[in-house]
Amino acid sequence: MAPFFMTLKPCSSLFTGRKCSLGRVSSLGGSDAASLPGFENLTMGYNKYLRPFFGGEPVQIAMSLDIASISSISESDMDYTATIYLRQRWTDPRLVFHGNKSFTLDARLVELLWVPDTYIVESKRSFLHDVTVGNRLIRLFSNGTILYALRITTTVACNMDLSKYPMDTQTCRLQLESWGYDESDVIFTWLRGNDSVHGIEKLRLSQYTVERYYTLISKSQQETGSYPRLILQFELRRNVLYFILETYVPSTLLVMLSWVSFWITLDSVPARTCIGVTTVLSMTTLMIGSRSSLSKTNCFIKAIDVYLGICFTFIFGALVEYAVAHYSSSQKRTAKTPREGSANELTKEMEEMNIAGILSSSITSYKQQISFTGIEISSDNINCSDLTMKTHEKIKCFLRNKMYRIIGYFTIQNPSNVDHYSKLLFPLFFMLVNVFYWAYYLYF
Repeated sequence: MAPFFMTLKPCSSLFTGRKCSLGRVSSLGGSDAASLPGFENLTMGYNKYLRPFFGGEPVQIAMSLDIASISSISESDMDYTATIYLRQRWTDPRLVFHGNKSFTLDARLVELLWVPDTYIVESKRSFLHDVTVGNRLIRLFSNGTILYALRITTTVACNMDLSKYPMDTQTCRLQLESWGYDESDVIFTWLRGNDSVHGIEKLRLSQYTVERYYTLISKSQQETGSYPRLILQFELRRNVLYFILETYVPSTLLVMLSWVSFWITLDSVPARTCIGVTTVLSMTTLMIGSRSSLSKTNCFIKAIDVYLGICFTFIFGALVEYAVAHYSSSQKRTAKTPREGSANELTKEMEEMNIAGILSSSITSYKQQISFTGIEISSDNINCSDLTMKTHEKIKCFLRNKMYRIIGYFTIQNPSNVDHYSKLLFPLFFMLVNVFYWAYYLYF
């Protein structure tokens, strides 16, 4: 039998009964026209501007998807870019022909057929691939079923909750909806439920792992009507190992480095100051680098920001600890100087005074020389119950005694104990904070 081709001639009128000759067969090897059985009257009265079953029951459109790739997922723009193969199937009784075969038609013939007006909800940018020709497929079955396949790359919005970043799980959607036909005209269904989607379980993403996915059938209620909608929902879990090596481990090591200063003597001012300032600056640089990668999401307080803030607090606390210990030590040395001078005077007086006078003067001198932070105070509480004192003097006396007692509570008798306690308390509190941090963000 000689080879043949089919030509489609669209109707020039929408509502006339003019015949259109889809399926007319011409012989390439001869001048005689040969007709393929069942095709000669295929498009008689066909109008591509009217849907199948126009004015009657809605058209059932079954869809399936192949996810070829998800090339990028942007936290700053809150979207993802995917390449998909969208396949739509519906039945058009106007295209029924005899036989049990199917024919793949030239994709350019889609302009002569009615096709659904499906669009991707929340799509920012989309395009149909056209190399080397438009990536579309039209297949016609004898019972009037049409398979229409497209290769599309689209960028779709995905609202993300980054409060647990980088230990977060994001839920994104790919939604297909009819643009103009409502539920009285078309009905969208998945061809085989969850099995209608292929390829997504095989995806290998740089920062994410596809946890699970499922299909939904919904509808969109709008002012102009209720429109059918199909939803593919999938969950993406972020791979946290990269962030542990990139951020969590360096910040933890910086905190541990700040503890080295606790084992250096208080007199080694350059060494301890250098360690404190260096760790603070390094931590600041790490925090800036972490936030610069997600510059558009700085309004979120993310889990990684909380951890870096905790580490910065402990590093800065180690620097403040040395400042307090060194200041207390210098004050103690300053307080010892006048005591040594008074000791020489007491030695001379001891030769001229009796034992009772020596004890009395020594106690009085000692009580007058106790000071804290350069303020001369008395260790004895003044007797505020003296009958000769006026009321306002008694109040002043009472408040002065309270102030001296409070100052005594904060007096550091031995500055070297500050480092001793810090060696235990700083690591202990840091481990406790880490336990609460990881337990909260991993399990709550």
